[in-house]
Formats: sequence, C-alpha cells, structure tokens
Amino acid sequence: MEKRVMTNGKRRKGLTAASALLGGVLVLSACSSGDGEKDSGAERSKDSQAQVDEAAAKDTSEAQIAISPKNGADNAGINNDAKVTVTKGTLTKVEMTTAEGAAVKGTLAADAKSWKPDGQLERSTTYKIVATAKDSKDREAHENSSFTTVSPNNSFIGNFTPEDGSTVGVGMPVSLNFDKGITNKAAVQGGITVTSSSGQEVVGHWFNSQRLDFRPEQYWQGGSTVTLKLALDGVEGANGVFGVQQKTVTFKIGRNQVSTVDTKAKTMTIQQDGKTIKTIPISAGSPENPTYNGQMVISEKFKETRMNGATVGFTDDDGKGEYDIKDVPHAMRLSTSGTFIHGNYWGDDSIFGSTNTSHGCVGLNDAKGANDPNQPGAWFFDNSIVGDVVVVKNSPDKTIQPDNGLNGWNLSWADWQAGSAA
Repeated sequence: MEKRVMTNGKRRKGLTAASALLGGVLVLSACSSGDGEKDSGAERSKDSQAQVDEAAAKDTSEAQIAISPKNGADNAGINNDAKVTVTKGTLTKVEMTTAEGAAVKGTLAADAKSWKPDGQLERSTTYKIVATAKDSKDREAHENSSFTTVSPNNSFIGNFTPEDGSTVGVGMPVSLNFDKGITNKAAVQGGITVTSSSGQEVVGHWFNSQRLDFRPEQYWQGGSTVTLKLALDGVEGANGVFGVQQKTVTFKIGRNQVSTVDTKAKTMTIQQDGKTIKTIPISAGSPENPTYNGQMVISEKFKETRMNGATVGFTDDDGKGEYDIKDVPHAMRLSTSGTFIHGNYWGDDSIFGSTNTSHGCVGLNDAKGANDPNQPGAWFFDNSIVGDVVVVKNSPDKTIQPDNGLNGWNLSWADWQAGSAA
C-alpha cells in the first residue's frame, strides 16, 4: 500500500520512504482497500478507511517484531548489530540469508524473545531477515528487513540484482547500487559488461552517482541467458576509492509474462508469450490516491507481510498509522515508494471489478492466511516471478518515475542511451 500525494498537498509523502533497491527495499509500505460501496469522494474514502481500520484491529496478532539494523541500513556493524526481538509474543521462525541466498546460522533465546546470528558477518554484504512470531492466541505476525554491512573506506562495491543463477521475468533490469558515490562513471561502467544470448544490445543508464542499470531496448527475450561481468578490481571510482569486485553472474529469463491493469475497467489481463491466459477483477487506487500509470517490474514477493500506514505518511493525530495490517497476503512490490499488487481479504467481494478504493496499490480478492489457492490473489502470486511486468493504464495519475523501483522501461530508448557514460 502506497502513500500517494493528493491534490490538497498530502500527495506523495511516501516517496521519501524509498530505499535502496537491492536487498534493502522498504518492506513496511502499504495501501488499503475499502468496503465496496459506490459512494463518491469523501464518503467512499471515509467508508474505505473505516473498513481498513476494522480489519486491522480485528483478530490480528498483538506480537510486535523488531529487526535491527533498521531496514535499508547500508553501514551496519558486522559483530553485534544484527538481532531480532519481539514483544507481546514469541518468535517462531527467523531466517537470515545473504542476498545470494546463503543461510546464516543463528540462535533463538531460551524464552523465544530474541534471536541473533552465531558469528561475525561479512563486510560489504547485503543480508535479508524474515521473522515470524505468535501472540498468546497463536495469531501470527510477520516482519521482513534487509541491510548492508559496512565496507572499507577506501573501496567501493556494487550490490546487484538479479541474483546469480536465478530465473526472472522479461522486465528485470541488471541494477547496481554502489555503496559510495561514483565520480568516474566512464571507468566504472567500462569495467561492467552485460550480454544476452539473444544478441540484444544492452546499454547502461546512470540514474545518479550510485545507481547504474542495464537493459535492452525491448524486454529481454524469453528463454535467453544474461551474463553480468564485474571487472572492477582496481578501478578508481572516485578520488582514492577503488573497486574490489571481480565476478561473473548469470541468470535466466523465463517465459514472457506481461499483465495489464486497466484502472478504468478495473480488470487485469495476464498474457504469457503474447497469449491471454486470464483476466482478474481488481480494485486500484481511489480517486484521492490513484495508482501510478506506467510499466512496473515486480521486484519482491512476500506470501505475507505487514503494511503500516505510518511508514508512508498515513497517520492519525497521535502519530500512529491509520492502518497496521500484519498479514497482508500475496504482496508483490512494484515501486520503492510503496506501490504493491497484493491480496486483499478485508474488502468486500463486491469492490473487485467495480470500485477503486486503495491508497495506490492494486488489490486482488484473497483470503486471510494466504492459504486458499483458489483466490485470485493466490493465483497471481503463484503464477508470477520477480521481473514480471505489470503495466497500469487509464489512471488519472501521472506515469511512475523510472528510478522509482526497477522501472526504467518508462524512459524512451533515446533517453535511456543518453544516460550512459560509455
């Protein structure tokens, strides 16, 4: 669920919550759906909020999970910083991995109130933590976080996505986020090559001094193999700051899946390899908080996750989030500012296909607990992979910024090439 800027001046405060794309994207972003009534303007918004507040307060876990370092931290200590704690409950599962998927061993305290890794972490490494807890009534709460450990002052590294050996959708760019600002962009880009077995031309584009993405003119060809070569060892990226990476990464492109959300028709049409395989009714952003238009790429998938309005600027007078739903099912991130496509169990069935009620996300009918495979939200989650494209059209909002997520496809090819330092 996403903080969207409204015409009265509250629009887009959530953009300030954007974090690093890789491994450190912000999980605690949210949007919500209403009760399906077809009132207009403030009445529908009020009813929508009441529905969310009721759902968040009813039968949700009291367990409060805290993960440190904070999500998106990029200079975390390697000895004592990483830990998970819980209040009003006990931890039932904690998984910590590197961005490449290697497991990190850890120990749960005897009282199940805290967890920490067993040994020292590696420098300049992105870690992901997924934690689950239960309260006294066995109701689950979930938390996800990511951070990057400190690196030597005289070196730089590029955290990259996608992961080595992964299979991704046709929209997945190669995205590098450097841990220091790069002033010698030509030298650094010269030490990086991205090629495809399809023979497509691949060009790099600098969004800023720390982010460099690569993509072809059109989506990757389904079934192709992409190779990223980092030859940055000894390359001076800034005055006195040298690269340390010497690495080759390969990943596969899966089937070509592009899903088109029509916010006016309130439907999503899913195509694989150019053939329509399913049409799903949806509920997109309300008139007050419309969904971005444009080509968006799925960057993360969570079977269940927490969405708290406070993280994107939707707060009550007391500063607490207008909603705090700890078990949003089948959530897939489309932007760093908080746009998700996700399941919705709290909205009335009638809203899907008929009313746009959310704070900017795309909602699909779903069941609490994320365990009903017959729900549209579950089906789309099960049939989607990171890198798949979701195109939103006919929204009253503007087109999403190309650097807000993995969404560089919203730049023309000429504008993309203009951002190359090669």
